[in-house]
Amino acid sequence: MSSRKFDLVALLPMKANSVRVKGKNFREFCGKPLFRWILDTLLEVREIDTVVINTDARHILAENGLVDSDRIMIRDRKPEICGDTVSMNLVLADDVAHVPADLYLMTHTTNPLMSADTIRKAIAAFRDAKVAGRADSLFTVDKVQTRFYRADGSPVNHDPDNLIPTQDLEPWYEENSNLYVFTKESFASTKARIGKRPMLYESPPFESIDIDTAADWDFAVVAARYLQDRNARTI
Repeated sequence: MSSRKFDLVALLPMKANSVRVKGKNFREFCGKPLFRWILDTLLEVREIDTVVINTDARHILAENGLVDSDRIMIRDRKPEICGDTVSMNLVLADDVAHVPADLYLMTHTTNPLMSADTIRKAIAAFRDAKVAGRADSLFTVDKVQTRFYRADGSPVNHDPDNLIPTQDLEPWYEENSNLYVFTKESFASTKARIGKRPMLYESPPFESIDIDTAADWDFAVVAARYLQDRNARTI
């Protein structure tokens, strides 16, 4: 266990194998390995004391020039929590147990377009909500207002005989797996990164891309190139 207690730790789990997009964490993505996108963003956020990478791929990280440093802690993943079917919450539990912190932030290598500004705002929003007693954790979501149907064609959230504009439908919120903020206490209460009183935080649509499939990868490449071109024009 780390002898130091941190204020804010970012957890960035990273495994060698990927089922649907082989080796995606280390594949070149618009100029650099995929994992470097979110890692570099996390390192921009000065509120984060250290980034913990729980991994079974220390050797691959080393091949890509990444080793332990003053703000990066690489933790070798225990054999019993390796594998494609192991719950991510078990990996996070191991980090929480061994790296003490007042606050934990968790994200994935597959969220390359999330910005440091969004991370800072989410941290601040959670701190305010926690002090006010409104939330014990936070997770990012996409707001959805559209008409849903079941497989048999029956409507889920609207009346086909009384159609109203989609913007007037009750909004639904989809967990987008981009960002989670929690405490040791909230994690213990549910054994999960989402506590008993979570705060939903809407993240920008471009940033909420999560690469899970080959099609996601292609879409993320298009989005990243667009953002790079847009940023170049504003400099």
